[in-house]
Amino acid sequence: MLKNRTASLTIIFLVYIFAAFCGILSYYILAQTSTFSWQISLLLADIFTTAVVFVFSLIFNNASVYDPYWSVQPPVILFVALLKNFNSNSGNTFLGWLLFSVVLFWALRLTANWAYNFKSFEYQDWRYVMLKEKSGRAYPLINFLGIHLFPTFVVYLCILPAVTVIHTGAGFNLLCSVFLLFSLAAAFFQGIADIQMHKFRALGTGGFIRTGLWKHSRHPNYACEILMWWGVGLASVCAMPERWYLLAGAFINTLMFLFISIPMADKRQSRKPGFAEYKKATRML
Repeated sequence: MLKNRTASLTIIFLVYIFAAFCGILSYYILAQTSTFSWQISLLLADIFTTAVVFVFSLIFNNASVYDPYWSVQPPVILFVALLKNFNSNSGNTFLGWLLFSVVLFWALRLTANWAYNFKSFEYQDWRYVMLKEKSGRAYPLINFLGIHLFPTFVVYLCILPAVTVIHTGAGFNLLCSVFLLFSLAAAFFQGIADIQMHKFRALGTGGFIRTGLWKHSRHPNYACEILMWWGVGLASVCAMPERWYLLAGAFINTLMFLFISIPMADKRQSRKPGFAEYKKATRML
């Protein structure tokens, strides 16, 4: 059954339904019974949800069970915040709904791209396989802290500006719309880059893709992911400029791609003949 694509995707769908229920329930319990701020309550609930997904990744011996979390987490968090705000009849939510709509578009597209690549539980991201081979007995710890918890923390910081907009009832202004469109365009072009890569791989020619967006960048999908969260952060900060520090999420996300994701991808590509020439001729981002 775990070698079957439909069965594997169905299982992961059910895992995420259960994880979302656990996360939402834990957030509401913390918000009502603890003295923590809503930010800390949200983070703790997020960590607990990640731990739930981690348990299932151990059960299925596949860390890629976590992969959809990157795109599923943000719209769920925003929707819960909007629903909580609606029920309390407090604050302006117009900008919040706009941010949710942009993030939802990004999330649906990115999750669909993940589902397209995920063939069955036999598939696991090559980076996780590499980490497992290199870390040996320390892999379970690296798996939880590096593969699961660190990305959760990064995306939490990226979505925090938009959640803060909802909690504070920050008002919409014209500059917000500029950055919302910026994020929407980033998500759209990220989709184009992924489709171009799928078509290239289907040809089976190997080598390096040098057409479309990939002609101008070695990592256009990563570039768009970076820009997506800068757009969300800046749209939020334009509505509450006194909270400029919330851009830390977009900044940390950028550093993650520059110093972790891109070097790992380039190192893998460097095994192919002609990589030095390709790298010299094509921008990183």
